[in-house]
Amino acid sequence: MIGAGDIPVLPRGVRLHFDKVRDSWVLLAPERAIMLDMVGHAVLSEVDGSRTFEQITRTLAEKYAAPAEEIARDSAGFLGALRDRRFLEVA
Repeated sequence: MIGAGDIPVLPRGVRLHFDKVRDSWVLLAPERAIMLDMVGHAVLSEVDGSRTFEQITRTLAEKYAAPAEEIARDSAGFLGALRDRRFLEVA
């Protein structure tokens, strides 16, 4: 699980990319890709390698006028799954 003070980072070779053919955002890694929905893209677009998970969830809560606890819970699960699949690292 990702903690409030953890800093999520996209590792070298992993990036967000807009796929014009599919008209959607994807997370690209060497020889792998994950199609993202609007929520996944919103979360990953805040991952900059310098802000903590808590700062990211607070920003999302303000941006989307949603409860920070709910965003933190859902985002932690999403980012944790990406970390397990090596699409994300935590500093």
